[in-house]
Amino acid sequence: MTEPPQPQVHEDTEAYRPATKREEREAEVYVASQWKLVWWRFRKHRLAVVGTVIVILIYLTALFAEFVAPFTPDAFDADYTYAPPQRLHFFDEDGFGLYVYGYSTKLNEETLVRTFQVDESKKVPVRLFAHGNSYKMWGLFETDLHLLGPVEKGEPMYLLGANDQGQDMLSRIIFGTRVSMSIGLVGVALSFIFGVFLGGISGYFAGATDTVIQRLIELLMSIPTLPLWLGLSAALPPDWSPLRVYFGITIILSLIGWTDLARVVRGRFLSLRGEDFVMAAELDGSSKPRIILRHMLPSFASHVIASLTLAVPAMILAETALSFLGLGLQPPIVSWGVLLQEAQNIRSVATAPWLLLPGFAVIIAVLALNFMGDGLRDSADPYAR
Repeated sequence: MTEPPQPQVHEDTEAYRPATKREEREAEVYVASQWKLVWWRFRKHRLAVVGTVIVILIYLTALFAEFVAPFTPDAFDADYTYAPPQRLHFFDEDGFGLYVYGYSTKLNEETLVRTFQVDESKKVPVRLFAHGNSYKMWGLFETDLHLLGPVEKGEPMYLLGANDQGQDMLSRIIFGTRVSMSIGLVGVALSFIFGVFLGGISGYFAGATDTVIQRLIELLMSIPTLPLWLGLSAALPPDWSPLRVYFGITIILSLIGWTDLARVVRGRFLSLRGEDFVMAAELDGSSKPRIILRHMLPSFASHVIASLTLAVPAMILAETALSFLGLGLQPPIVSWGVLLQEAQNIRSVATAPWLLLPGFAVIIAVLALNFMGDGLRDSADPYAR
């Protein structure tokens, strides 16, 4: 008898075909966590990545402001009032070497105004990790080491010019970064607490509770923002210390800035209240705070993070506007808004336009935060094309 033919198995059949890179990618997407999907989409947003890098650099500068700044914010030299910016040079006739050119002064016999001109015959050597004004790093230890500074103490080095008291604008802008950027973070943190708490209660319980909270939000949103800021800022006691004024302005901005987040949270809670996982948590005996914080809030945490990121620029602009109008932070506190007060008169703008440079710092920070917030908002829906 002849044996029946045996079936032949080919290695190139569908069962043995290796998965392509696209199929592997799709399989990885199906099992990836929500935050991993958000990160994959976020890194494709180039402007958002660039904005995030700039924001990180800004906050690192604020964290190490004493070391990064060439001088302390209160250091001054009356001989160099309204000194123009100097250009930092990296090479000389001997090769690599940091230096700036000095100044020559000229007195206008009619107006008796002293003007400065960059004198290329005077060379001021500059070095990295220079010794200069002493300071206490984070209030813990005292040192006089700066990232960049003149080799000889007392030599003029004003890379972004000087103000009417001979204070270095670059150093003051760096120290103003700490105040202006931190007030945005602290204000947004307080707004997050108010917005999530009241918005969550409004959306979860609905009924009369929802009505009362929504009427309160509408009342706050109907008041013109700037007059409300001015009124609340003027209500601060004039004898308060600069630190108390700082926290007072932060709380004022937070009390006004939570309404938009509360509306978003309330709408999401209304849509999630009837979902199966919420009903399962209720039947399981979970408490209402646990259902809100443990089950409902994490389901749209990426949206909340995006909203908070976009709210930080609004806080920074609000503080800058109040300080510029003289109703926010006041000297000796150094913030971008306080620095812009020096550019309020036409003489300053005409003779020392570099006093407007804190405004460019505000623009850069706000744009970077907005780019980062847009990237987070677009990445919040990982399955969107």
